[in-house]
Amino acid sequence: MSKRDNTRIDPRGRKVKILATIGPASRSPEMLRKLFKAGADAFRVNMSHGEHADHAKAIAAIRALEKEFARPIAILADLQGPKLRVGPFKDGQAVLRHSGHFTLDRDDTPGDETRVCLPHPELFGIMERGQRLLINDGKIRLVVKEADEDRIFCSAEVGGVISDRKGVNVPDAEVPIPALTDKDKKDLAFAVEHSVDWIALSFVQRPADLAEARKLIASHAAGGHRPALCAKIEKPQAIGWLEEIIELSDAIMVARGDLGVELEPHEVPPLQKRIVAASRSAGKPVIVATQMLESMIESPMPTRAEVSDVANAVYDGADAVMLSAESAAGDWPEESVTMMHKIAAQVERDDGYRERIRMLDTPPDATTSDALAHSCMTIADTVPISAITVFTSSGSTARRVARERPGTPMLVLTPSMRTARRVALLWGAHAVVTRDIGSFEEMIAKGKRMALRHGFGTAGSKQVVLAGVPFGTPGATNLLHVVTLAGDELEKHQK
Repeated sequence: MSKRDNTRIDPRGRKVKILATIGPASRSPEMLRKLFKAGADAFRVNMSHGEHADHAKAIAAIRALEKEFARPIAILADLQGPKLRVGPFKDGQAVLRHSGHFTLDRDDTPGDETRVCLPHPELFGIMERGQRLLINDGKIRLVVKEADEDRIFCSAEVGGVISDRKGVNVPDAEVPIPALTDKDKKDLAFAVEHSVDWIALSFVQRPADLAEARKLIASHAAGGHRPALCAKIEKPQAIGWLEEIIELSDAIMVARGDLGVELEPHEVPPLQKRIVAASRSAGKPVIVATQMLESMIESPMPTRAEVSDVANAVYDGADAVMLSAESAAGDWPEESVTMMHKIAAQVERDDGYRERIRMLDTPPDATTSDALAHSCMTIADTVPISAITVFTSSGSTARRVARERPGTPMLVLTPSMRTARRVALLWGAHAVVTRDIGSFEEMIAKGKRMALRHGFGTAGSKQVVLAGVPFGTPGATNLLHVVTLAGDELEKHQK
């Protein structure tokens, strides 16, 4: 067995995780296998597109990969959310003059260059003079001049071609619509039924949106499999509730697509850093998403700016980076995953990487569990340690260790496949499903055996073992032990 040192990450060779979106270009079992081998740690099922039957086949193919490679894989179902759209036009489209007038109303007659139906009654009556309406990802920018219960009269700050059912963004007002549409509710039920690991809630505006989603997840789970909840930050209104949203969610996604439409472009990068830092400080996994390698939809190579974008997310300490259309509908899905893997691995080999991700001060909470997780990092910084081996049933201990961003690889041993799949999105965690332990002696023996089996140690190397007594009790982390792997144990393993 080759000798490992503390610069090695895990069998992927990196700690940040890659989340790849499934779509027409990647849902076949053959392509999913290629993406997994190229470096995808988790897969996103975009419920905005495709049929349930196609999603079910892709989920089954991913579960088959798990068995083939004996490695847990996370599946995230991303709900579409309450997307606002204009109605149709007489000729399929119209041209709005710059500085011209345009009206959005409740008349379902096809539109023209002066007006169009806005089939969302909740918007009428809340819009105020001076507020903006952005259409087609911000390509059309309207400013409200007058608004009442039946119409919104606007001036076109930026005109252009507007066509049937283009999306509408409302950056300056909190829209009084439920977080889950009828479609979302059906998609969520499907996702729970097919045992996905994460549900991503789109267009979160307020903490109550998460409460509504959790209630619905619980009703479908009915005591069975219950997915974790990821809040997508893509509305400016969510920023005012950021701490509360992070507290109520299991993970956060920085969804820069709509966020970049509703905010000025220069406002997004510092906000991304703020969200990543706040999520990490709270011990919640954070995903940076959207347009990361967008040119690879058509090109086999990314731009230098895109490479820097991915690298910056890794330097910021994100738990995961996500591919969208690059892997879902592009011409180069496998190459996109490979490129993201290479960028992340290169950043993590940089001497300055450790300093960068340690710049964020994450003092441990005043609990035994947090103090021990923090101690793991301190020990690993002081003594040559080959691995931090974490025994966990819920994944909480692993999240506490990952929050510290230790330089040493983390081996997560859990009896729960559900937990193992969830931590596939967690920074630095390599999860292995194994039977639960019942004693201190069994814990030490299993920790050594698994470290040797999965390449997290060699004869003479030391590992930190973290667990809770009584064993199998969630949230009871209270035991830290440093052990040395002996030569006879290596011989037993090799036999």
